[in-house]
Amino acid sequence: MATAAASVPRTGTVLADLLPATTAGRARVRDAALILGGAALTGLAAQIAVPVPGSPVPVSGQTFAVLLVGTALGARRGFLSLALYAVAGVAGMPWFAEARSGAAFPSFGYVLGMLLAATVVGALARRGADRSALRTAGTMALGSAIVYAVGVPYLALSLHLSLADAVAAGLTPFLIGDVLKAALAMGALPTAWKLLGRRG
Repeated sequence: MATAAASVPRTGTVLADLLPATTAGRARVRDAALILGGAALTGLAAQIAVPVPGSPVPVSGQTFAVLLVGTALGARRGFLSLALYAVAGVAGMPWFAEARSGAAFPSFGYVLGMLLAATVVGALARRGADRSALRTAGTMALGSAIVYAVGVPYLALSLHLSLADAVAAGLTPFLIGDVLKAALAMGALPTAWKLLGRRG
């Protein structure tokens, strides 16, 4: 019998790849369902939103969902899932944070950053970045940094703020929450891989 360590799927696989799909047609159906589900999960998580005094950007579950979707689905499916989320939201689906839609709000840059973040963390997951607590923490931190790298300058341009003011309004209030989200991911993702290994 193979040991648990030996039965963990090799690097190059993300969690979504372990869902069964015996034919190419079924794999396409599976992938389409995953992409749609990832977009829906992000939209639902975005509604868990708490306004931040003095900031146009609320604390929400959106970023955490984005990073989980990217990591679990991989770069291609993660990007497509967030692209669907963004396009549907711009078209009128009220599932951005605080039930917003469209693109005419100053925090829309964070949505654009999430597209890139999901792609990057998905690519890293294929290299095993979600299989230990330390690597997962680094992956989540990088993904969050990418969201801010796009969202904060967009916020500054939209509201005619200095970069320092944009950082104070659109980054600093969220750092503690990001640490908590990373801690949750550090426990959840490596544990999922361990459980899958024990079933192997």
